[in-house]
Amino acid sequence: MADPQTIAVEEMGEDDARAELARLADLLARANAAYHAEDAPILSDADFDAAKRRNTAIETRFPALKHADSATDQIGAAPSDGFAKVRHRVRMLSLGNAFDADDVRDFDGRVRSFLGLAPDAPLTYIAEPKIDGLSLTLRYENGRLIEAATRGDGSEGENVTANARKIDDIPQNITGAPDILEVRGEVYMDQADFAALNQRQGARGGKTFANPRNAAAGSLRQLDPGITAERPLKFFAYAWGEVSAPLAATQMAAIERLAALGFKTNPLTTRVDGTEAMIAHYDKIAEQRATLGYDIDGVVYKVDDLALQERLGYRSTTPRWAIAHKFPAELAWTRLDVIDIQVGRTGALSPVARLIPVTVGGVVVSNATLHNEDYIAGRDSKGGEIRGGKDIREGDWVQVYRAGDVIPKIADVDLSKRPEGTRRYVFPDACPECGSDAIREEGDAVRRCTGGLICPAQAVEKLKHFVSRAAFDIEGLGAKQVEAFYHDDTLPVREPADIFTLASRDAQALAKLRNRDGWGERSADNLFAAIDERRKIALPRVIFALGIRHVGENAANLIARHYGDWDSFERAMTAATPGEGAAWEELLNIDGVGATMAASLVTTFHQDRERASIDRLIAELDIQPVVAPSSTDGSPVAGKTVVFTGSLEKMTRAEAKATAERLGAKVSGSVSAKTDLVIAGPGAGSKAKKAESLGVEMIDEDEWLALIGET
Repeated sequence: MADPQTIAVEEMGEDDARAELARLADLLARANAAYHAEDAPILSDADFDAAKRRNTAIETRFPALKHADSATDQIGAAPSDGFAKVRHRVRMLSLGNAFDADDVRDFDGRVRSFLGLAPDAPLTYIAEPKIDGLSLTLRYENGRLIEAATRGDGSEGENVTANARKIDDIPQNITGAPDILEVRGEVYMDQADFAALNQRQGARGGKTFANPRNAAAGSLRQLDPGITAERPLKFFAYAWGEVSAPLAATQMAAIERLAALGFKTNPLTTRVDGTEAMIAHYDKIAEQRATLGYDIDGVVYKVDDLALQERLGYRSTTPRWAIAHKFPAELAWTRLDVIDIQVGRTGALSPVARLIPVTVGGVVVSNATLHNEDYIAGRDSKGGEIRGGKDIREGDWVQVYRAGDVIPKIADVDLSKRPEGTRRYVFPDACPECGSDAIREEGDAVRRCTGGLICPAQAVEKLKHFVSRAAFDIEGLGAKQVEAFYHDDTLPVREPADIFTLASRDAQALAKLRNRDGWGERSADNLFAAIDERRKIALPRVIFALGIRHVGENAANLIARHYGDWDSFERAMTAATPGEGAAWEELLNIDGVGATMAASLVTTFHQDRERASIDRLIAELDIQPVVAPSSTDGSPVAGKTVVFTGSLEKMTRAEAKATAERLGAKVSGSVSAKTDLVIAGPGAGSKAKKAESLGVEMIDEDEWLALIGET
């Protein structure tokens, strides 16, 4: 059965990513609590960083899987009972990551595309060192510091006002500021101060810290402000939250305004024009990294014009107008012992290299991804050579690196050290878990087990996905518990419906669980209560929890929003036939749903065993329909299906779609009898003609803007 922590992010399906994010969230939460609240670390600093950075890498590849309570955003720990909680008026979000120059160019391209800017149009960014510390927000009212809070989970942090007042870099009073000003920045510790602190701690038998970041985080979150006062903490300001009046028109001018108000800002922050200047400044910072005197782990780029930042807006947890360019991975050589094959929820066979442990970037690496059979053979997806065509064999001496300081990968093979008599690795054509044929479909880089539900690896991974955070998220029933229930003949859970029928199938289920190792009366009672609580659940969670291939969290939301309730969704999937019919066309017309995803959905509902399993589950649930958010009350397009066609001149297509959805409209990719409104710009062709033939109302861009009240 696949161990999610050994699967490379590039080879993860959404099920693997979801399971690994759940594992990492649990691990990081426990590690934070142990370190900050209990003063009893369960992870080394290197292991903690590795886990958090792997979490970030998965979220970067699967942004739809990232949640508001993402472990990436929890730089310290979840709000502790030792501190009062503070609800952030403006959420404290995290940043997406770039790991090389091409990622930076892609970021610039996405920004320009969203804004409708030409590749050679002027676009200024600022670049600033990414401080490796703890995020803090400071609230000033009428010039007086009244509140300081950690990031927490992004929405809610800890009130550390008394501790923040002990930091010399944080002014207690400021003049010339807006009446309300939330200053945001990073609490950190100089390397020299860190070394001196550890020396003092060691001399008096106190706790020593692994690195300046952990020392800063632990020092700020002390319940006794007197201890914080003894720690040499510093603060760089680089952003803001709620303000009663704008600080400036640009990011750089706003930072200069913060400096004028008395806050320390990073002197290496500068304006850069275009990607090549961004990358040049990154290289300059990288050269100075060892001599800065404080830890940084990359450079942050932000669009300078604040009006453009507002247009670009946010994804669920990251801004579109900023990105963190991380410093490169480190390399090391070691021996590949054996190649293991792991099986995921969708049947994907993922090869993993078991290595003689080696330290890479401060982390001990014993496993690395091998991607797929082509990668092992020294080929890319198109048959071209990689690594000069050198294949990878058991016993090889291999070069390991950690992409973005996160993901262990194999970069090269030293043929001069290849043992005599080794043979090319033969990728299995049968599933190692159930023996079913493992086939590779045309155009697919991955070989998959055909066993479906008879494959225990797939069945268990499907159940783990079902109880994951973005799905049913049943408290007390995580991946570990699911696996135990699956293999237990006394209280078996072999499919999702079994979770909700435990009590009805076995009158002694509760008593049996109470007597099981690892469970007690309270935990067993709580689990059964949590299961019952989850019988009432939102439609998007149900669709996502089914674990249908290609249907991620974002897609599940789009589909649920379109159909509104389970009955409508189920009838549509039952009626649809791939490639033909009105139900199929309606599914394809959902903006964001392509033919591959649609076929996967429909096929699932037309497979007898899968459908029977779904029906048994639905019979146990009270599925809540999708209700338009209250913010769309009074919107002239709420609940309507709109189509944009032709060229838009006053906003990009991405902006138009985002605006329409914010107002409660459904945006479709094609015109049908169910379309309510077509917005046609210059060059509108077949869609405009079809709207005309169907009698669908059609307006131009100016009329659209007037309709929604925007200029």
